[in-house]
Amino acid sequence: MNKAQWFVVSAALMLFLILYLGFDTKPGKHKEVEKQRVLAAVSTDINSMLKDAKKSLSPQESASVLALETELEAAPDTSQANFYKRLSSLWYSLEKPGISGYFAEKVAELEGGEEAWSIAGTTYSICLQKEQADKVRNFCTERAIQALENAASINPANLQHKVNLALVYAENPPKDNPMKGVLMLVDLNKQNPGSPIVLTQLGRLAIKTGQFDKAVERLEQAIAAEPNNTTANCLLVQAYEGVGNETKAKDFQKKCDQLSGR
Repeated sequence: MNKAQWFVVSAALMLFLILYLGFDTKPGKHKEVEKQRVLAAVSTDINSMLKDAKKSLSPQESASVLALETELEAAPDTSQANFYKRLSSLWYSLEKPGISGYFAEKVAELEGGEEAWSIAGTTYSICLQKEQADKVRNFCTERAIQALENAASINPANLQHKVNLALVYAENPPKDNPMKGVLMLVDLNKQNPGSPIVLTQLGRLAIKTGQFDKAVERLEQAIAAEPNNTTANCLLVQAYEGVGNETKAKDFQKKCDQLSGR
């Protein structure tokens, strides 16, 4: 091999090493940058939500929030979770589930348990049901999905986490896949035939979309498996009203009242 050939081989080897080493380290850096970007976006969103929410508080409510925030700043690391729980509860009582969900998520980050992540996810999902602003809904959607996925990863056998996740997608579906939540529930129904949890939510969605015959079918299956399922019995009132069967609607209204303790 002459000098020219050695030069070409050496140059090629050097280029390979540069590319290999470069690609070996860049993904890690990229992930860290992406993580910081996401954290910054969450911080910006929650700060904006807090600022807007505090404007609508009464002097007494503002004082309660400020007192807890002041205590949190002075609290040792070991008691921070307790203050986050109190802030989450306070903001929930002030009808700001998005902010409540944020502090519930802070609790989950510290405690790391299935229940904590589930509480955070379901609190964020309540935000989806109550809030109208797209920015707030999108924030709550993203955080709910992450929290419920965390809960499901800790305990894959808990069907409720997967159902709640599907409901988040159904409430605020991706633009490129508007049926994602419904299809997730249908798939869960195939995997868990006869599950009252899944059937009840399929019935709920059927009512929401005006498919009352299908709602009756799903909800009747749910109470066949679980006769005292309060949610399914109460939803059957709406389902039977939708199909025009007032007699059945009245019967299930009585059952709903009885199970609800009214």
